[in-house]
Amino acid sequence: MSTTSYSPDATLTAALPFSRYAQRLLESEPAQKGKLLKALKFPFRKEEMQTFLTSYAQHITNEETLHGVLRNLRKQVILRLFIRDISGQADLYEVMSSMTELAEVTINFALQYHENWLTQPERFGLPRGEHSHGIQHLLVVAMGKLGGGELNVSSDVDLIFVYPEEGETNGAKSISNHEFFARLGRKLIASLNDFTVDGYVFRVDMRLRPHGESSPLAISFPMLEEYFIKQGREWERHAWIKGRVIAGHADAETESILMEKIVRPFVFRKYLDFSAYESMRSLHAQLRKEVEHREMHDNIKLGPGGIREIEFITQVFQLIRGGRDVDLCIRPTLGALQRLRKKRQLSEQAITELIDAYHFLRKLEHRLQYLDDQQTQTLPLNPDDQHLIANAMGFDSYGDIMPQLDIHRRNVTRHFELIFAVPKKSRTHDTLAYLWQTKTQDISQTEAAASQLSTMGFTEPAKVSERLRLFYHSTFYQQLPESSRQQINTLVPLLIELVVKLPSVETTLERMLQLLEKVSSQTPYLALLLEHPHTLQRVAELASISQWASDYLGRHPILLDELLRHNAPHPAPDWTTLNQDLIYQLNHANNPKNDVIEWKMDVLRHFQHAQVFRLLVTDLEGSLLLETLSDHLTALADLILENVLNLAWSGLKKRHREKPTFAIIGYGKLGGKELGYASDLDLVFLYQDDHPDSAEIYTKLGQSINTWLTRHTSAGLLYETDLRLRPNGATSLLVSSMEAFAQYQHEQAWVWEHQALTRARFVVGDQHAGEIFENTRKEILCKPRDVIKLKQEILKMREKMLDVPLNPTALFDIKHDRGGIIDVEFMVQYLVLGYACQYPQLTRNIGNIALLKLAGELGLISISAAEKVRSAYREFRRIQHRLRLNDDGDMTSNAPVDGQTQKFTRVDGSHLKDYRTAVLTLWKQVFDH
Repeated sequence: MSTTSYSPDATLTAALPFSRYAQRLLESEPAQKGKLLKALKFPFRKEEMQTFLTSYAQHITNEETLHGVLRNLRKQVILRLFIRDISGQADLYEVMSSMTELAEVTINFALQYHENWLTQPERFGLPRGEHSHGIQHLLVVAMGKLGGGELNVSSDVDLIFVYPEEGETNGAKSISNHEFFARLGRKLIASLNDFTVDGYVFRVDMRLRPHGESSPLAISFPMLEEYFIKQGREWERHAWIKGRVIAGHADAETESILMEKIVRPFVFRKYLDFSAYESMRSLHAQLRKEVEHREMHDNIKLGPGGIREIEFITQVFQLIRGGRDVDLCIRPTLGALQRLRKKRQLSEQAITELIDAYHFLRKLEHRLQYLDDQQTQTLPLNPDDQHLIANAMGFDSYGDIMPQLDIHRRNVTRHFELIFAVPKKSRTHDTLAYLWQTKTQDISQTEAAASQLSTMGFTEPAKVSERLRLFYHSTFYQQLPESSRQQINTLVPLLIELVVKLPSVETTLERMLQLLEKVSSQTPYLALLLEHPHTLQRVAELASISQWASDYLGRHPILLDELLRHNAPHPAPDWTTLNQDLIYQLNHANNPKNDVIEWKMDVLRHFQHAQVFRLLVTDLEGSLLLETLSDHLTALADLILENVLNLAWSGLKKRHREKPTFAIIGYGKLGGKELGYASDLDLVFLYQDDHPDSAEIYTKLGQSINTWLTRHTSAGLLYETDLRLRPNGATSLLVSSMEAFAQYQHEQAWVWEHQALTRARFVVGDQHAGEIFENTRKEILCKPRDVIKLKQEILKMREKMLDVPLNPTALFDIKHDRGGIIDVEFMVQYLVLGYACQYPQLTRNIGNIALLKLAGELGLISISAAEKVRSAYREFRRIQHRLRLNDDGDMTSNAPVDGQTQKFTRVDGSHLKDYRTAVLTLWKQVFDH
């Protein structure tokens, strides 16, 4: 609206026909008009409301004057908001926030007065806690639209009164805290709700408190917590999403105890709670019955396609994911929808249509309520009112508004029904569901089961039938609660239909039954598979390809969500963006204030597991080269180490600088960028710091880093670590100064330690410290060496390894046997240590395959031999990788070597003869001439 042509009088005159309430108010109180016209250009903000109330503070000596002041404020807010809204000066956000702020300001103001009056020493005095002995205060929790900051213009306010601790007041008329806060609550309600000559402030609804109208008006923290644990119902989780402390002298700790320790665990489960679908369906069915019974089809809030269905859609995603993703633990509906858009939980079209419908319906709701200041969401039957509402919405006639309303309601209904559709059962469910569940199975039933499986295409139906019978008769199944058994009874027929179409039918079925057994104790994941059958299919496809993938899902069933969200192949990871996302999660405003370290450990673990699983899916789809996979897994480990270093440093009580001059060095597969899915991390911790306490401080930092990586939490662990490659090994100090490390490498290190240094690199930490390490590493590797003596040392080391009989079988151990991976690595290490003094480029950390090529180009070995061994090394790693994914071959663990459990990859080596010959031929050329 142009400021030059703006006329408050004209604006008021144009708007007044749309509110009989405003007309009556201005007729009965003409003085309101002048105030209104002066301020009409400006939103009615919280500060102005507070200033208005404060200006009357010295005149408020009793409840009557308090009530008058509060009601006068409401009139002014409603009048200005109505005119600004109807004239297009206020958007939906201003309307909702102004009403929310009015409620917050008036509730706090009234509470303050009543608390002061009741706590006078000659009356009840101050309530004190029986354990803490501290002064207790009433906390007012806003629910519903007030809690969400989206109050409408003629809304009631849903409130719950809580206080921290039982005890007694210390005044002349001492009473229990329980009775005191009930009295205080009743006084507060009267100040808001009672209808006086000045009207009312807000209608108050207390029915959302535990046990509803039959319960005490105010309850203590312990009472609320016990109720949630023992009796809290699913609809209350939905309601408490919007719960928010809006009044009371709550300090941060008290509010944190209430909202984080008591409320949040009840509302948001730690896992992905897909059972929320069914509970929301049930809640919605009850609502629909009420709508039918009361013939409320024209109610734009509760009727089909109404505001409540938009809220249900939003809240089901919050209930499912809020325990894992604190970004969704927010109260406003529109804000939650925007975050669902960002997280791609719903399509762009769905989010847009739901937001548009919400705006339209809320705007219409407000115009219905402006008419007579009534809390109504029902479309009018009166033609005059219909015409007024249409005009207030910007339409020429009621006939014009209805098609637009119908479009929005149909869109909401369509999305609601898509999201909450009841999952379809298997086509053969009735036939298959109970064939193996009876405790006694006669011959006819056995034959019927085998016949059914044969008809479906199973080649060994009797064998499959017997496995299913054992599954249903197992102890684990018999001990499940009835609800979980019902879920599994529905899933198994679906599973049978799926596996018959996949290769390795029996293997796939076995893996899937094992997976069901592992996740069955967490019913929300069974619910996920039931609600999203296409996810069950993707799981079965992965299980048919990889035992490791199936086991990984069994250990981390939360990753089933990755299959739900990503039907298309995963894009290549953008590690910069992913790191930003992780940092955002770790530092989110909704982070818990209690047990924050454990929570951040879980965030890291969930993040790492999800990235590994995404890579695994892409890998199993055949669209990822092994070298590329290792690069990504290494980048992930680097990213995790960077965050862990920062978290560990910030968590130290004793820090002498803002950032540590500390370096994490990676050895082995981490150093050589050849990590696999289950690789541990070979780490060395170094520092460059002359502070007198640096050794002590950095030792604690190293210990903390290792704890962050290796502690088992409810989410598992990040990485196993191996810290034995530090100077002087496992018995030495956990961290070393750069000077001590350099001195050790120059004067004391064994040849095998210099071999290990060829695959070492600075991973994360202080850049200057990293440069010092890299310079030291290069110095050591470029030292002139007696190549004859070097050969002897390396050959002696290899012979020592072969003296330990690791392979009693006739199979070829791809890593340990002659002509395998270790021989290739030893040759490369010899070439680097022997010739880096002449060719410093050999010290570059480019991996064994690239170093073989470089050695050929430098003439240290023949180019043709280098190419053959490069091919052999690639193939050995590829086979090792494939077998580890499937647990094929001989992969049993042998006795620990140096305290580490060994995994062996052994195969029939006949088809690898040429590759082994190539390695052994180059070995002879390198070490025999």
